[in-house]
Amino acid sequence: MAIRDILVHMDDHESCKTRIAAAVDMAIRHDAHLTGLFVMPSAAIPGYMDVQVPLDLVQMHEDRMKEKAQSVEKIFDHATQPSGVSSEWRCLQGYAPDIIADHGHYSDLIVIGQHDPAISLGAGNDEIPDHVVLSSGRPVLIIPNNFAGGVIGKRVIVGWDRGQMATRALHDALPVLQKADAVSIMMVNPKSRPGGVGHSPGADIAHHLARHGVSVEADHSVNEKIGVCEHLLSRAADMGADLIVTGAYGHSRWREIMMGGVTRELLNTMPYPILMSH
Repeated sequence: MAIRDILVHMDDHESCKTRIAAAVDMAIRHDAHLTGLFVMPSAAIPGYMDVQVPLDLVQMHEDRMKEKAQSVEKIFDHATQPSGVSSEWRCLQGYAPDIIADHGHYSDLIVIGQHDPAISLGAGNDEIPDHVVLSSGRPVLIIPNNFAGGVIGKRVIVGWDRGQMATRALHDALPVLQKADAVSIMMVNPKSRPGGVGHSPGADIAHHLARHGVSVEADHSVNEKIGVCEHLLSRAADMGADLIVTGAYGHSRWREIMMGGVTRELLNTMPYPILMSH
Protein backbone atom coordinates (compact mmCIF):
# COMPACT_ATOMS: atom_id res chain seq x y z
CA MET A 1 0.00 0.00 0.00
CA ALA A 2 1.28 3.46 -0.91
CA ILE A 3 1.41 6.42 1.44
CA ARG A 4 -1.08 8.95 0.10
CA ASP A 5 -2.38 10.65 3.28
CA ILE A 6 -0.11 11.88 6.09
CA LEU A 7 -1.36 13.45 9.31
CA VAL A 8 1.05 15.54 11.39
CA HIS A 9 0.23 16.72 14.90
CA MET A 10 1.17 20.37 15.36
CA ASP A 11 1.83 22.17 18.65
CA ASP A 12 3.78 25.16 19.94
CA HIS A 13 6.79 23.14 21.09
CA GLU A 14 10.04 24.31 19.50
CA SER A 15 10.62 20.77 18.17
CA CYS A 16 7.45 21.07 16.06
CA LYS A 17 9.47 22.90 13.38
CA THR A 18 11.65 19.87 12.68
CA ARG A 19 8.58 17.61 12.95
CA ILE A 20 6.68 19.48 10.24
CA ALA A 21 9.83 19.58 8.10
CA ALA A 22 10.08 15.79 8.38
CA ALA A 23 6.39 15.41 7.52
CA VAL A 24 6.73 17.68 4.47
CA ASP A 25 9.73 15.68 3.26
CA MET A 26 7.75 12.45 3.65
CA ALA A 27 4.82 13.94 1.75
CA ILE A 28 7.07 15.03 -1.12
CA ARG A 29 8.85 11.70 -1.40
CA HIS A 30 5.61 9.72 -1.36
CA ASP A 31 3.50 12.20 -3.34
CA ALA A 32 1.12 12.36 -0.38
CA HIS A 33 -1.45 14.84 0.90
CA LEU A 34 -0.39 16.39 4.22
CA THR A 35 -2.84 17.40 6.95
CA GLY A 36 -1.75 19.53 9.88
CA LEU A 37 -3.78 19.04 13.06
CA PHE A 38 -3.76 21.38 16.06
CA VAL A 39 -5.83 20.46 19.12
CA MET A 40 -6.91 23.19 21.53
CA PRO A 41 -7.34 21.80 25.04
CA SER A 42 -10.50 22.70 26.90
CA ALA A 43 -10.08 24.80 30.02
CA ALA A 44 -8.93 22.50 32.82
CA ILE A 45 -11.54 23.38 35.46
CA PRO A 46 -12.45 20.88 38.18
CA GLY A 47 -16.14 20.01 38.19
CA TYR A 48 -16.74 21.42 41.65
CA MET A 49 -15.46 24.83 40.49
CA ASP A 50 -17.64 25.27 37.39
CA VAL A 51 -20.12 27.64 38.97
CA GLN A 52 -17.35 29.68 40.62
CA VAL A 53 -15.21 30.39 37.56
CA PRO A 54 -16.16 33.62 35.79
CA LEU A 55 -17.10 33.20 32.17
CA ASP A 56 -14.60 35.84 31.15
CA LEU A 57 -11.75 33.64 32.40
CA VAL A 58 -13.00 30.76 30.27
CA GLN A 59 -13.23 33.13 27.31
CA MET A 60 -9.69 34.36 27.96
CA HIS A 61 -8.46 30.76 27.81
CA GLU A 62 -10.27 30.12 24.54
CA ASP A 63 -8.95 33.35 23.03
CA ARG A 64 -5.41 32.44 24.05
CA MET A 65 -5.77 28.99 22.47
CA LYS A 66 -7.08 30.50 19.23
CA GLU A 67 -4.10 32.88 19.10
CA LYS A 68 -1.76 29.94 19.66
CA ALA A 69 -3.50 27.95 16.92
CA GLN A 70 -3.11 30.84 14.48
CA SER A 71 0.58 31.09 15.32
CA VAL A 72 1.13 27.36 14.74
CA GLU A 73 -0.89 27.49 11.51
CA LYS A 74 1.56 30.07 10.19
CA ILE A 75 4.42 27.64 10.92
CA PHE A 76 2.53 24.95 8.99
CA ASP A 77 1.88 27.27 6.04
CA HIS A 78 5.48 28.46 6.00
CA ALA A 79 6.66 24.83 5.80
CA THR A 80 4.17 23.55 3.23
CA GLN A 81 3.52 26.38 0.77
CA PRO A 82 7.06 26.74 -0.68
CA SER A 83 7.24 22.97 -1.23
CA GLY A 84 4.07 22.85 -3.29
CA VAL A 85 2.89 19.81 -1.34
CA SER A 86 -0.88 19.23 -1.23
CA SER A 87 -1.94 20.24 2.28
CA GLU A 88 -4.75 21.30 4.58
CA TRP A 89 -5.10 22.65 8.12
CA ARG A 90 -7.41 21.41 10.86
CA CYS A 91 -7.99 22.94 14.29
CA LEU A 92 -10.23 21.27 16.85
CA GLN A 93 -10.87 21.48 20.56
CA GLY A 94 -10.84 18.55 22.93
CA TYR A 95 -8.66 15.73 24.21
CA ALA A 96 -5.62 15.62 21.93
CA PRO A 97 -4.80 11.87 22.08
CA ASP A 98 -8.35 10.88 21.09
CA ILE A 99 -8.64 13.47 18.32
CA ILE A 100 -5.27 12.60 16.77
CA ALA A 101 -6.05 8.87 16.84
CA ASP A 102 -9.51 9.48 15.35
CA HIS A 103 -8.21 11.57 12.46
CA GLY A 104 -5.39 9.08 12.02
CA HIS A 105 -7.92 6.40 11.12
CA TYR A 106 -8.10 7.83 7.61
CA SER A 107 -4.41 8.50 7.18
CA ASP A 108 -1.70 6.21 5.90
CA LEU A 109 0.89 7.61 8.31
CA ILE A 110 0.69 9.69 11.50
CA VAL A 111 3.60 11.94 12.47
CA ILE A 112 3.86 13.00 16.11
CA GLY A 113 6.54 14.22 18.50
CA GLN A 114 8.25 12.54 21.41
CA HIS A 115 6.82 13.43 24.80
CA ASP A 116 8.94 15.89 26.77
CA PRO A 117 8.22 15.49 30.51
CA ALA A 118 9.68 18.94 31.18
CA ILE A 119 7.04 20.69 29.09
CA SER A 120 3.26 20.67 29.47
CA LEU A 121 1.33 21.68 26.37
CA GLY A 122 -2.17 20.93 27.58
CA ALA A 123 -4.36 18.17 28.92
CA GLY A 124 -3.42 14.75 27.56
CA ASN A 125 -0.32 15.77 25.60
CA ASP A 126 1.89 13.55 27.74
CA GLU A 127 -0.22 10.57 26.63
CA ILE A 128 -0.13 11.25 22.88
CA PRO A 129 2.62 8.79 21.80
CA ASP A 130 1.24 5.82 23.76
CA HIS A 131 -2.40 6.50 22.95
CA VAL A 132 -1.96 7.19 19.25
CA VAL A 133 0.23 4.13 18.69
CA LEU A 134 -2.20 1.90 20.58
CA SER A 135 -5.51 3.32 19.35
CA SER A 136 -5.12 4.61 15.80
CA GLY A 137 -4.50 1.30 14.04
CA ARG A 138 -2.08 3.13 11.75
CA PRO A 139 1.73 3.33 11.53
CA VAL A 140 3.03 6.18 13.65
CA LEU A 141 6.28 8.04 12.97
CA ILE A 142 7.61 9.55 16.20
CA ILE A 143 10.13 12.37 15.86
CA PRO A 144 12.60 12.93 18.73
CA ASN A 145 12.49 16.30 20.46
CA ASN A 146 16.19 16.79 19.73
CA PHE A 147 15.92 15.76 16.07
CA ALA A 148 18.37 17.84 14.05
CA GLY A 149 16.52 17.38 10.78
CA GLY A 150 17.43 15.59 7.57
CA VAL A 151 15.94 12.86 5.42
CA ILE A 152 14.22 10.03 7.29
CA GLY A 153 14.12 6.55 5.82
CA LYS A 154 17.31 6.26 3.79
CA ARG A 155 19.06 3.88 6.17
CA VAL A 156 16.61 1.83 8.22
CA ILE A 157 16.96 -0.79 10.95
CA VAL A 158 13.99 -3.09 11.58
CA GLY A 159 13.62 -4.84 14.93
CA TRP A 160 12.42 -8.35 14.06
CA ASP A 161 11.32 -11.19 16.35
CA ARG A 162 8.88 -13.03 14.03
CA GLY A 163 6.02 -11.82 16.25
CA GLN A 164 2.67 -10.31 15.34
CA MET A 165 3.61 -6.73 16.29
CA ALA A 166 6.90 -6.80 14.38
CA THR A 167 5.14 -8.26 11.34
CA ARG A 168 2.52 -5.51 11.39
CA ALA A 169 5.13 -2.76 11.78
CA LEU A 170 7.36 -4.13 9.03
CA HIS A 171 4.55 -4.38 6.49
CA ASP A 172 3.10 -0.99 7.47
CA ALA A 173 6.56 0.45 6.82
CA LEU A 174 6.94 -1.27 3.44
CA PRO A 175 6.43 1.92 1.35
CA VAL A 176 9.24 3.55 3.33
CA LEU A 177 11.50 0.51 3.12
CA GLN A 178 11.08 0.32 -0.65
CA LYS A 179 12.53 3.82 -1.00
CA ALA A 180 15.42 3.22 1.43
CA ASP A 181 19.02 2.88 0.32
CA ALA A 182 19.74 0.23 2.96
CA VAL A 183 17.56 -1.83 5.31
CA SER A 184 18.90 -4.06 8.07
CA ILE A 185 16.67 -6.70 9.65
CA MET A 186 17.91 -7.07 13.23
CA MET A 187 17.18 -10.09 15.39
CA VAL A 188 18.36 -10.07 19.01
CA ASN A 189 19.30 -13.37 20.65
CA PRO A 190 17.32 -15.34 18.02
CA LYS A 191 16.20 -18.85 18.80
CA SER A 192 16.18 -21.42 16.02
CA ARG A 193 12.78 -22.38 14.63
CA PRO A 194 11.89 -25.02 12.03
CA GLY A 195 10.80 -23.95 8.59
CA GLY A 196 12.99 -20.88 8.18
CA VAL A 197 14.61 -19.96 4.88
CA GLY A 198 18.39 -20.15 4.80
CA HIS A 199 20.84 -20.60 7.62
CA SER A 200 21.00 -17.02 8.90
CA PRO A 201 18.41 -15.70 11.39
CA GLY A 202 16.10 -13.30 9.60
CA ALA A 203 16.87 -14.71 6.18
CA ASP A 204 13.23 -15.67 5.61
CA ILE A 205 11.85 -12.16 6.10
CA ALA A 206 14.80 -10.70 4.16
CA HIS A 207 13.86 -12.90 1.17
CA HIS A 208 10.28 -11.68 1.46
CA LEU A 209 11.30 -8.01 1.50
CA ALA A 210 13.70 -8.47 -1.39
CA ARG A 211 10.79 -9.69 -3.52
CA HIS A 212 9.15 -6.34 -2.78
CA GLY A 213 12.16 -4.48 -4.12
CA VAL A 214 13.73 -3.67 -0.74
CA SER A 215 17.52 -3.47 -0.52
CA VAL A 216 17.86 -5.56 2.64
CA GLU A 217 20.29 -7.59 4.69
CA ALA A 218 19.65 -9.82 7.70
CA ASP A 219 21.67 -9.38 10.86
CA HIS A 220 21.53 -10.72 14.39
CA SER A 221 23.20 -10.14 17.73
CA VAL A 222 23.71 -12.58 20.59
CA ASN A 223 24.42 -11.16 24.02
CA GLU A 224 21.90 -11.83 26.75
CA LYS A 225 23.68 -9.52 29.18
CA ILE A 226 22.25 -6.41 27.51
CA GLY A 227 18.68 -5.61 26.53
CA VAL A 228 17.01 -5.58 23.15
CA CYS A 229 16.87 -1.78 23.10
CA GLU A 230 20.65 -1.52 23.55
CA HIS A 231 21.21 -4.04 20.74
CA LEU A 232 18.99 -2.06 18.35
CA LEU A 233 20.53 1.31 19.18
CA SER A 234 24.05 -0.07 18.88
CA ARG A 235 23.32 -1.55 15.46
CA ALA A 236 21.58 1.67 14.38
CA ALA A 237 24.69 3.67 15.30
CA ASP A 238 26.96 1.23 13.44
CA MET A 239 25.01 1.52 10.19
CA GLY A 240 24.34 5.25 10.47
CA ALA A 241 20.59 4.64 10.59
CA ASP A 242 18.09 7.48 10.36
CA LEU A 243 15.00 5.40 11.24
CA ILE A 244 14.08 2.46 13.45
CA VAL A 245 11.02 0.34 12.63
CA THR A 246 9.54 -1.77 15.40
CA GLY A 247 6.32 -3.20 16.74
CA ALA A 248 4.86 -1.73 19.91
CA TYR A 249 3.77 -3.32 23.17
CA GLY A 250 4.37 -6.97 22.50
CA HIS A 251 3.49 -7.72 26.14
CA SER A 252 0.41 -6.63 28.03
CA ARG A 253 0.32 -2.89 28.71
CA TRP A 254 0.36 -3.48 32.48
CA ARG A 255 3.52 -5.56 32.15
CA GLU A 256 5.11 -2.83 30.02
CA ILE A 257 4.33 -0.25 32.73
CA MET A 258 5.62 -2.42 35.55
CA MET A 259 8.58 -4.03 33.80
CA GLY A 260 9.68 -1.44 31.29
CA GLY A 261 10.01 -3.14 27.93
CA VAL A 262 11.57 -2.32 24.60
CA THR A 263 8.75 0.04 23.60
CA ARG A 264 9.07 2.13 26.73
CA GLU A 265 12.87 2.29 26.50
CA LEU A 266 12.79 3.37 22.86
CA LEU A 267 10.16 6.05 23.49
CA ASN A 268 12.15 7.44 26.40
CA THR A 269 15.58 7.45 24.75
CA MET A 270 14.92 7.55 20.97
CA PRO A 271 18.01 9.17 19.47
CA TYR A 272 16.46 8.35 16.07
CA PRO A 273 12.99 8.70 14.59
CA ILE A 274 10.92 5.57 15.20
CA LEU A 275 8.12 4.09 13.12
CA MET A 276 5.82 1.97 15.30
CA SER A 277 2.66 -0.04 14.73
CA HIS A 278 0.37 -1.90 17.08
